[in-house]
Amino acid sequence: MGFDKPTPIQEKAIPVILAGKDLIACAQTGTGKTAAFVLPILNKISKSGTASLNTLILAPTRELAIQIDQQIQGFSYFLGVSSVPIYGGGDGIVWEQQKKALETGAEIVVATPGRLIALLAGGKIDLSTLEHLVLDEADRMMDMGFSDDILKIVNYLPQNRQTILFSATMPPKIRQFSMKILNKPEEISIAIGKTASGVTQAMYSVYDIQKEELVRHILTQRNYEAVIIFCSTKDKVKALYKTLRKSFDIEAFHSDLEQLEREKIMSAFKNRKVKILIGTDIISRGIDVVGIELVINYDTPGDPEDYVHRVGRTARADAKGEAITFVNPKDQPKFVRIEKLIGMAVTQNPLPAHLEKGPSYSGGEAKANPSPASTVTGPSFKKKKKKKPGQTSGSAPRPYPSTPTTEASTVNEPKSELIPSKYGQRKNVIDSESSH
Repeated sequence: MGFDKPTPIQEKAIPVILAGKDLIACAQTGTGKTAAFVLPILNKISKSGTASLNTLILAPTRELAIQIDQQIQGFSYFLGVSSVPIYGGGDGIVWEQQKKALETGAEIVVATPGRLIALLAGGKIDLSTLEHLVLDEADRMMDMGFSDDILKIVNYLPQNRQTILFSATMPPKIRQFSMKILNKPEEISIAIGKTASGVTQAMYSVYDIQKEELVRHILTQRNYEAVIIFCSTKDKVKALYKTLRKSFDIEAFHSDLEQLEREKIMSAFKNRKVKILIGTDIISRGIDVVGIELVINYDTPGDPEDYVHRVGRTARADAKGEAITFVNPKDQPKFVRIEKLIGMAVTQNPLPAHLEKGPSYSGGEAKANPSPASTVTGPSFKKKKKKKPGQTSGSAPRPYPSTPTTEASTVNEPKSELIPSKYGQRKNVIDSESSH
């Protein structure tokens, strides 16, 4: 498969797992952690010759479960070891396929907690022969409220098992949780909070009303083949998609889409049939797409670790990539915390000439870079400027308020119609309780 040397997390984790010890491993996305737990488990299964259910891998999202299953199929191609992904959100056909795969027999099950709970409650799966339990993206599962479900699942498992917990961050709640299900675990931590060396990072200090025009400007400066744009909520994802879809080859990815449509969109993006993907943090972790050239944080991440995960979508496997973050006045403290976590000041680019001056930003020692190389000047198109209330012809433009009271209308406007997509009919449900 082209791997000739282990990554640091693989080099440290594989011997511990082969030795049969419980493990807590902290490593950020893009470091090769899936192979770090899959390879030694496959090695054990192939040597034991077992044909019963041996390993359960829990993942927070359907996309990550599918991806892990695909990687297992690749690694185990010549071993005769089978795996099956178990996840919700699909139609009746998918559900029947999952049940049939379980009945046929598989050595490895990769599941989301909710769907597995339903199977266990219905007596559709027997975990009595299990030897390995793997929790991938444990911190994400905690954030999504899966801790109780995981504990229920653990009650169905043999006590004499090996438990492996992988997490991108290690807050106290993860340590407390691990004490309930792990037995004298070894601990490994790899470069927490560091972004890949191949990522060129920059930020723009902007008002919300400037974001849409700025993202248009950036996307027209190069013929990008693979771009991910992150928004803070799925409502913003829908609104920005509606605005940009007429000008760019773009698709929106959020939890209101049917599972089949999500899979089609992700497949199209991986195969470069769609060049720009806009979504929430649902795509910031564990989704392995090679060759992402640009990541745009349309909204500053609320959690510094989420910035690392988002930026980790690009410059994977020693490749190069760009990461650009839009920072409005109220998000400036968040960005200061991000700079502190990653241990560097992110270059502040000046806004394009056709945009009015943005808010000042001096936190984190970020310095403006006025050189032409840092940002391409001159927009691909210019909008006719409208006079603002209270501005007479020839007078200087009135500055933006320090804290804008409203966002751009394209972000907040209510949407009642269904937006058509070549992948199916999109739901356009406004759900303020869920950002994913």
